[in-house]
Order: sequence, then structure tokens, then C-alpha cells
Amino acid sequence: MEIPSKYIPNQVENRWYEYWMQNGYFHSEPDNREPFTIVIPPPNVTGVLHMGHMLNNTLQDVLTRRARLMGKNACWVPGTDHASIATEAKVVARLKEQGINKSEITRDDFLKHAWEWKNEYGGVILEQLKKLGCSCDWERTAFTMDDNMSKSVIKVFIDLFNKGLIYRGYRMVNWDPEAQTTLSDEEVIYEEKQGLLYYIAYQIEGSDEKVIIATTRPETILGDTAICINPNDERFQHLKGKNVIVPICNRVIPIIEDEYVDVEFGTGCLKVTPAHDINDKALGEKHNLETIDIFNADASLNSFGLHYEGQDRFVVRKAISKELEENGNLVKTENYINKVGTSERTKAVIEPRLSDQWFLKMDDLVKPAINGVLDSDDIQFFPKKFENMYRHWMTNVRDWNISRQLWWGQRIPAYFYGDGQEEFVVAENLDSALKLAKEKSDNPSLTIENLRQDEDVVDTWFSSWLWPITVFNGILEPENDDINYYYPTSDLVTAPDIIFFWVARMIISGYEYRGERPFKNVYFTGIVRDKQRRKMSKSLGNSPDALKLIEDYGADGVRVGLLLSSAAGNDLMFDEDLCQQGKNFSNKIWNGFRLVKGWEVADIPQPESAKLGIQWFNSKFQQTLAEIEDHFSKFRISDALMATYKLVWDDYSSWLLEIVKPAYQQPIDKVTYNAVIEILEHNLKLLHPFMPFLTEEIWQHIAERTKNEALIISEWPKVAGIDVQLINDFDFAAEVISGIRNIRKEKSIPMKEALEVSVLNEEKQSAGWDPVICKLTNTAAVTYVKEAVDGALSFRVKSNEYFIPMEGAIDVEAEIQKIKEELKYTKGFLQSVQKKLSNERFVNNAPESVVAIEKKKAADAEAKIETLEKSLASIS
Repeated sequence: MEIPSKYIPNQVENRWYEYWMQNGYFHSEPDNREPFTIVIPPPNVTGVLHMGHMLNNTLQDVLTRRARLMGKNACWVPGTDHASIATEAKVVARLKEQGINKSEITRDDFLKHAWEWKNEYGGVILEQLKKLGCSCDWERTAFTMDDNMSKSVIKVFIDLFNKGLIYRGYRMVNWDPEAQTTLSDEEVIYEEKQGLLYYIAYQIEGSDEKVIIATTRPETILGDTAICINPNDERFQHLKGKNVIVPICNRVIPIIEDEYVDVEFGTGCLKVTPAHDINDKALGEKHNLETIDIFNADASLNSFGLHYEGQDRFVVRKAISKELEENGNLVKTENYINKVGTSERTKAVIEPRLSDQWFLKMDDLVKPAINGVLDSDDIQFFPKKFENMYRHWMTNVRDWNISRQLWWGQRIPAYFYGDGQEEFVVAENLDSALKLAKEKSDNPSLTIENLRQDEDVVDTWFSSWLWPITVFNGILEPENDDINYYYPTSDLVTAPDIIFFWVARMIISGYEYRGERPFKNVYFTGIVRDKQRRKMSKSLGNSPDALKLIEDYGADGVRVGLLLSSAAGNDLMFDEDLCQQGKNFSNKIWNGFRLVKGWEVADIPQPESAKLGIQWFNSKFQQTLAEIEDHFSKFRISDALMATYKLVWDDYSSWLLEIVKPAYQQPIDKVTYNAVIEILEHNLKLLHPFMPFLTEEIWQHIAERTKNEALIISEWPKVAGIDVQLINDFDFAAEVISGIRNIRKEKSIPMKEALEVSVLNEEKQSAGWDPVICKLTNTAAVTYVKEAVDGALSFRVKSNEYFIPMEGAIDVEAEIQKIKEELKYTKGFLQSVQKKLSNERFVNNAPESVVAIEKKKAADAEAKIETLEKSLASIS
């Protein structure tokens, strides 16, 4: 097979991905091997590939491919999340384009449209992951609304309800007025926003006196049902038992007393709006206050908003403050920075709202999950610092609001059978519900027509928290072969921003439904940011097109570029130059391969330099392999890549190939050639998890392979003996080689001119590496001497001093003149630095770091002068 002169990724990647797929290398079935299992964090079915996906899935693929090479039965399960809020928004928008409002069609018709949208667009991101080289078991692709997945969710809901852990309650919830659904506490993001604090005067009934309250939300005065004062506040003793009149709506409300009021905050008088603030609701219940909800579901004002009915809350805020000012009720405003809750999904400002919702009790459920991570180390977090975040959430957990006012998702299996929503049963289907309802109501005449299923669906996370179990059908068939073999899974790779949404809840469900952890290790990636440290987003326009990057730099180049700067748990400052670095690395490996394959091979004796070079590299390989294994064990994937990168770029390409390379137009001996090919194959195995396409291409060019000999299923190298002395001896020889090369460069001595090198061997170094030194520096011989050589240039490596005679090599007179000029300049420079350091004012007033820099300049200049004077003496 002819080897192309250049590596062109887009001519290679599709071919090898199809080859891997056709031969079923990604697919896994239970067998007698050790399983290695990863479940993908399912991207939203609405999603397209972005930089976060690229990083996360590259890491998963690295771990999976390495496990496959290690002989494990690697199973990486892909899939997508139905993403209730995001998908429903997409479908609603599409219907609007067709002139259809969601409110005008039935639930069944809407779901038909939703499934059509999912079938059309839902697989886009998975196809894009293939371009990245992800070796997922595509035959196991799952979707959180697949039939068995949905049945599993319903079964778990019923089970938890029957255990008394799921309950229905009238609670104040986080309401997203854009998506028009509730959100859990974890889906609310608090942001500091600049606003105003409005000071509003309320008339005391039957008096000219007024009380002043301070609020950030003047529109909510229309829902006020009391003013509260602290009974111990001396300023307001005379107001006890009185009423005030709410401005604009003229509602008469009582002044109540409660020590909850902070006398130091605001004016000391608190407006109480039970329908729109969690703390006000508690006060309202305690003092039996009326609850007046002034908002519609979209956060526009309802009939309690009077002449503002139908207007958006923020529009009303401006208008009502103007009306209050005109009426003389607005005393003043002040700038105020407030923490405002926003929807993690739609970014809308959250509205506290009273509503009947379904909740999951968490107090007891979290206990095994706390123990599994924090007490027993059953589950390991990488980096460990995220345990503190986990601890804080798990020990302060609140009941989980699991109902959502949407149609796309698993519908809550609750059936109402009375006139209202007080009487209900929870069941798998209508028939089961009817049977339970008859028993519960003691009414055998009930029919299916008397049952009404709850309109809400469960939170999307209530399906994905079961993901490691349900992808193997472990809820419906808890003893099937797949779940017993693949569960618990091995590693989870995810971002820390969903540690509460998903990671913690999967751990909870794993202990609840399997009695064991869902995974052994959790590797938290960093967040991909731009060079200005901003999080990448469409709105900022700073997120590059992932597929365009692959097109420009190749999948392997992008993978390397991402991983080289991605330490676990630390944010990644993405720079496209990193992808260019990855592409350059690909070209370096390819060109090195072409160099080796271009050599003529002959049955001739092996040079001593080549033999020594191969022995050294094999030990260096083993040393690096041990280092790589250590990095992988600690999930330092970036460090593992960097160690591999240095091994291949520095040790293999820059050193070994130079050591063994035959002279121009001369053949290489067969023993060395075969050893180099074997070394290259070992290198490819280490590189394959990071650069799958390039490595498979080279592997298949090296020799004709059967499908059972593909690189993807070859064998990961095993750590063997390391000759540390051999490595140390090479490192010493490398410094000697660099010293000789530097003199050649500095003195412009052509490489074709052979040098004579003498050495004072104070280090008692073996002469074994002399053949390599001679070959790589074109040195005729290395002579061991007892004393310094006069008239020679010299350099040191540790205690050894090396001499290169000047005669014939350089123009001595010109070199003397050059050294004298450099010596004169350096002495002048030292004098100027010393003058600055002798200035007490400078030394006493300049920053310590600046003074330290000047002192280092002086020391460096003194050392250089000493070296120049020695050189001058040796050649004069």
C-alpha cells in the first residue's frame, strides 16, 4: 500500500470509522472478560456539538479505547435526553411557524409533532460525535423516552409513592414564566443584578400618619395582605392593632407583629405578600392571612392587577412606580444590588408561586449516597475537591419538586376520581388505577370515564437519574444478564455544574434500586472558556464551530489540542492554536513514519550506536509507560497525553530516529529496522486512545493486517523492567551532544567538518555512549585526557569538562576579537547594574521582586564574564 506524502485527515477518518463500525469493534456483549462500562451523559436531544461536548466525549473515548486495548470488554453506552423544557420550546416554536398554537391542539396531537421533531433532529449530535471518533456501542443507543425507559420511570414513581416518599403538596415553588413550568431548586441560578429599592408610604386607616416600607418589587403591593412590625421595636409600638390602606388598590390590611422582622433592615416595616415570597407565605400561614395571587402563568398581571391586568410584571414595575410617585406614595428610590433567581434553561426571572405539585422526600434517600462518597470511598471523585460541594448539597438537601407543567415527558401516573384533585390513586395504567380507585373510594360503580390522569410530566432529571440502570433495563428486569454484568459502571465523565442535577441523584437511585454504587469513579472536567476566561456561549459569539475545527485540523488534532490544556476539574482556556499544535503533532508522527519506511533495509551488522539507542529507548519507553499508568490511575488524562507527546516527539523522533538513521543513501541493518518498527507499534498503542485515526492509518500501512489484528483491538503495552542507569547515562550523553552542537552553532562550524573532542572525565562516565556522541555531532573521536587542553573551546557537563581544539576549526584571531567585544559589553552592562544596586534609594523603594531581578542580572553577567575570560585565555 503506497504511503501518501502528507497525512490528510478528511481522506482517512471516515474510512477508518466505517471499518471499525463494520467489524463491530465498538459493540459489547457480556462474556468472561472484565467489563469496562461508561454511560454517556446524555446530551439534550435538541443539542448540537459544542466545545464542552468535544472535551467530555474525547475524555470518555480515551478511557474506553485504552480499556479496550487492555483486554477489557469495553462498553460505552450512548444516548440522548428528551429535555422536556428545551424540546417543548422547540416544538412550540415550530408549530407557531405553521400558524398553530399549542393551546389549540390536543395533547396527543402535540406529542405527534414532538416525536416528528425528535425523529428529524434528535440524532444530529450523535452523528457529530462519530466525526470526533467516539467509539460508542451504537447498537445500545438509548433515549430517555424509549418505551422501556418510560416504563422504568413510571415503575419507580409508583414504587416511591407506595413507600411514602413521593407526596402531593401545595407549596411555593420556583415558577418559570417563559416555559410555564415549575423548576427544582437546583435549576434556579442566582445572579447579582442592579435594581432599585422603592420606599412606599401606606396610609394608616383613620389617620394622617403613614408607614414606610421598602421593596424591590413595587408591583406586588397589589397582593399585600398585611404589614408586619417587630413587637420589640420601640418606634412602632403605637401602631399595634391598627390597619393600613394599600396604595392604588385601597385594600385595608392589618398591621401584625412578629419577631421575624429585622429592625435593622430597611424601614423596620415589612410588607407581607404570601402568594409571592416564601418567607411571606410562612408569615401568612402563621397569622392566618389571605393569600392573593396577582400573576398569570406567564407573569402578566391577572384581575387583581386592576388596570394593569394583562401587562408583564416588569412593564408594570415601571408604570406602578410612576403612579405611586404621582399619588405621593413613592417616597424615594435607591440603587440596590439584589440576588435574582433565573431559570437555568430559559434564563427567565423565576417567580415564587403557590401550586399543587409532586415532591420526593430526600432526607432518608440521601444517606447511603452520602456514605458512599464521603465516608466509605465506595465512589471516588476526581479531583477530590468536589467532595466538599457534594457534601454541602447532600447535607442541606430539600425535597425534590419532580412535577413539570409540560406535555413532553413521562406523564405522572396519578389518576383523580373525585370532583377536585383531593382524591387520587397512583397506578401503572388506567385499568390498574380504576381497580385501586374502586377500592380506595369504596365505590364499585366507578368507570374509566370517572378517572382523569394528572396533566403534568415528571422532571427530566427524574428519568436521567436512573440512566446507568435503565440503559441496561435494570428496573424492569432487575436480574437480566446485561445489568448483572455491566453494572455498576466503571467511570463517569461529566461537568461539575450538574453534580446536583445528575451525579448526586444517580448515586441516590443506584443505592436505592441496585443496593450499590452506579459507578466507581467520577471524573469532573473543567468548563471550556475562551482566552478572556469567558464561558463559551452562542450569545457571546465566542464558541467555535466544532465540526469546522475537525475539518480544519482533523479529529485527532482537535482531540490533542483540547486535552493538552485540560487538567481535571480546572477550566480550559481554549485557543485554536492548541488544535494547530495537535495537527503539527500528527504531521510529526506521519513524517517520522514515512522516514522509517523510506529506508533501504540490508542484512548488514548492527552499529553499536543503533544497538545502544534502541536499548535506551526501550527503557525510556518503560519509564514513561509507568508514568502514564500512574497518570491514568489518578485521572490526570492531560498529563498522560503530555508524557506520551514528549516520548514520541522528543525521545523517539528527535533522538532515537537520529541515532539509528543510516548515512545518506546507505541502507539500515535489518535488526535495527525491525526494532524501530516494533518501537513504532508500541508508540502507536500509547497514542491510539488520544489519536485513533492517525494511529490506525499508520498501523495498517506498516503491515497487511486481518480484522483481528487492527490497532483498536491490539494489546496495551505492559510495564516491564527499567534500566535507570542506562537512562541516566543517555541523559548525560545528550547534554554532551547539546554542548558540542552549541559550539558548532556559535562558532559557525559546518556539520560536515569532523571535530576532535577531548574530555576530563571527573564524573567517571563510561565511554559506552561515545559512538552515539560521535555520530550525532560528527566527531571523529572522543579522547580522554588528564589535564585541560590549551587553545581549545570548552564546556562543562556536571564535573566533566569537554574541549574542542580551535586549530583549523575557526579563525582564531576573529574569535579572540569577538570574545573581547562581548567581554567589553558584558563588563559595561555589569557596571550599570551594580551602579543601580549601589543606589540606596532604589534598593529601599523598589519592589522586592524588581531588586531581585537586578541582582540576578548582576550574577548572570559575572558568570558570563568568568566564562568569556576563560575562553579568551584558552585560545590566546
